[in-house]
Amino acid sequence: MGKRLAAANKEIDNSKLYGLDEAVTIVKKCATAKFDETIELHARLGVDPKQADQQVRGTVGLPHGLGKSKKVAVVTRGEKQKDAGNAGADLVGGDDLIERIARGSLDFDILVATPDMMKDLSKLGKVLGPKGLMPNPKSGTVTMDVAKTVKELKAGRVEYKVDDYGIIHVPVGKASFEPAKIAGNARAVLEAIIKAKPSASKGVYLMSVTLSSSMGPGVHLDPAQKF
Repeated sequence: MGKRLAAANKEIDNSKLYGLDEAVTIVKKCATAKFDETIELHARLGVDPKQADQQVRGTVGLPHGLGKSKKVAVVTRGEKQKDAGNAGADLVGGDDLIERIARGSLDFDILVATPDMMKDLSKLGKVLGPKGLMPNPKSGTVTMDVAKTVKELKAGRVEYKVDDYGIIHVPVGKASFEPAKIAGNARAVLEAIIKAKPSASKGVYLMSVTLSSSMGPGVHLDPAQKF
């Protein structure tokens, strides 16, 4: 363990479960890397991810954003292209944009598409899939309302999805954010996760919650507190 991480660990009582506001203060103090670290929330859920009826996935708008607007590309036709452009999409196109992507041009963070374009986009699974860029109805990136979706994504909408170990990992801000903004974003994510509890999930649902910076140690929150 390096000196920086060892010093950060001294700020945390690992036998204690913290309230959200106190945890944010500690995580910010521990974010001592030479760059603006991302603050991440990790929630372990009482679900079996292998069961289709226990999947937890959705999107949530962060009230205070993520600090940096993501580059959004939209694949659609006709008037929808104009709607996407007016909403602030960085790249807009139809077959021409699909061809550009096929050639390996992936200069965007999120790809949105209208349903009628998915047949052609699905052929690019080997290009988009490994990068996590394939539009998906469950993540809200396959939609007819491209204007609303683009605005939400540019404002700081994030996707949450339980992984194979029953854990959700979501960015909730930057170390440079004011504590109240990080806490507000984290609270929005936790409320969304709790609301998304599958009916098939029995027993304790929110098993543990940890807040950390990109290069810092985790601070364990009390999952039973009222967020």
